[in-house]
Order: sequence, then C-alpha cells, then structure tokens
Amino acid sequence: MIRNLKIISLLLVVLLVGCGELSKTKTIKIAHGLDVNHSVHKAMVELGKDLEKRSGGKMKLQIYPSQQLGSERECLELLQIGSLDMTKVSVGVMENFAPKMKVFGIPFLFRDRQHSFNVLDSHVGKEILDDGEQYWLKGLAYYDAGSRSFYTKDKPINTPEDLKGLKVRVMESVTAMDMVKALGGSATPISWGELYTSLQQGVVDGAENNPPSFYLSRHYEVCKYYSLDEHTVLPDVLVIGTETWNKLTEQEQNWLQASVDKSVIYQRELWADAEAEALREVEKAGVTIIRPDKALFQSKVKSIYEGYKDNPVINNLMHQIIETK
Repeated sequence: MIRNLKIISLLLVVLLVGCGELSKTKTIKIAHGLDVNHSVHKAMVELGKDLEKRSGGKMKLQIYPSQQLGSERECLELLQIGSLDMTKVSVGVMENFAPKMKVFGIPFLFRDRQHSFNVLDSHVGKEILDDGEQYWLKGLAYYDAGSRSFYTKDKPINTPEDLKGLKVRVMESVTAMDMVKALGGSATPISWGELYTSLQQGVVDGAENNPPSFYLSRHYEVCKYYSLDEHTVLPDVLVIGTETWNKLTEQEQNWLQASVDKSVIYQRELWADAEAEALREVEKAGVTIIRPDKALFQSKVKSIYEGYKDNPVINNLMHQIIETK
C-alpha cells in the first residue's frame, strides 16, 4: 500500500513538472548591432508585442541591441551553434554565409525603391532568402535599409575620380570591396562598432551607408560630406538559426513568421520617415549633401556585371531582378 502511494506520488510530481514545462513561456533571443532609436529596433519591439499577443503569452522576444552580443558576423556564428536564436544582419554580411545574396551587392541593380520591394516580395526574393538554410541560417524576412551612399571627412565626392586615393570603409563583403575598387577607391573592411574611432583617427577617409545609419551613428560629426549616389540597395535580413527553428512546433513557427511579416510592413513605414529625418538633421549639423550624376558612377561599375557572366547562379538572379516589374 505504502509502495503504491509512493508510486502515485512520483507520478503526480512528474505530471506537475510536465505541466509546468508546457506552461512555460518560450523566449526567443534576438540580437542586432543598431541603436535603440533605429527603425529596425523599433520594428523588433513591435514584433515582440505582436508575437506575445498572437501566441497568447506562450512566446516572447528578448532583444539585445547595439552589438551587446557581438558584431553581425559573430551573431550569425552564434546562431549556427545554437547560442543565439535570431539576429538582424545586412545582406552584405550574410553573403558570406548565403552566396546568392551576393547579387544584392551589384551596384545600381534596382531602378528605384518600389522595384526593390517588388523583388524582395517576389519568388526571386524568397529564393535568395532561403539560401542560408544549408548553413544553418534560415532567413525569415527582409527589412528595408534604403540605399547606400558615400560620406567623407575632408573631400566631397562629386564624381568617381574623387574617390581615387581614398580609404573607404566597407562591410566584410567581396562585392562591396569590388565596387569601391571599380570606382577608384581603396576598400577597407572595418566592423561597424569600430568605425567612428577609425574615422576620427584617419584609419579611413570615409565610408558608405544609408542616411539613418549615418545619422544615428553620429558619423556626421566627423564626416561633413554626404554624396547621394545611392550605389547599392542592401536590405537587412531577419535570420533565425535552424537549430532554434526546428525546436519550434509548427504552430509556434507560424506565430513567429506571421509576427515577422507584420513587422516588415511597420518597419518600411518607419524607415521612410527615418530617412527623411536623417537627411534634415545631418544638414542642420553642417553636412554638405551632394546629389551627383549617378550615370558617371554607373559607367564605372560595368566590369562588375561582366565579372558575373561566368557565375550562372548570380548571373541568372541578376537578370531576374532586372526583369522584375
């Protein structure tokens, strides 16, 4: 009798523990390298709210901004080993893990902002997004990151010739380095977190990025010329490690993807406002904004297009993007 009571007690304990496990909230840890005032971070906050509401409190997001857990590359590596769940990276960094994303680094590939959205939301965008899964990195969506342009400390960039002899910071991206080289500059890969100091100390003469990043990083305090040649459109990518994704139930995956998709719409709205504000504020701070003749820059990068003729995958994607309405 006593033995039976002990067995029953043990079974009750196991059941209670099991119920406790089932009732636990599943926390998704996500890290990124941007300021908390950036549209990406604000979109993530909304993503977290929507996920908690959609899942009835069974899932929530824990956000680590401002490179708290490392650079974009380091965060991707943490995803691969399962030490972090999600991150946001530029496709320029992601191309080192998902080769098809190199296509985004080809300069002047998109006609305008709407064309880029049409591509990202199409089957072509989805094909590129899925390329990282073979490397344990599942792309969930693209966030808008606008167009990238050059900013410099001491010399305005009116034509490609003005880049000659200048050391320009780029991401760890082969296509970005090829582009700067084709335009006559010297490409210097430096992590985002080290760039302000590198500009101050003269390690590099300038960099290239979108208006909100230029503004929120306070790089305008050092660089007083911003040349809007808008050479590349490099979206951000929300990525989840496949180790984390595969541990989620199908319902949890659906909740997360739905919340991510909703946050994309919100982030694009935030981005448009942030871009306009950034240009206004840096101009107020004494930055000279230059709108050069883009055709001069386009003519200098034709060699990059030619270079992909021997790469059937990128060449095919490039033509699909160009042909997208």
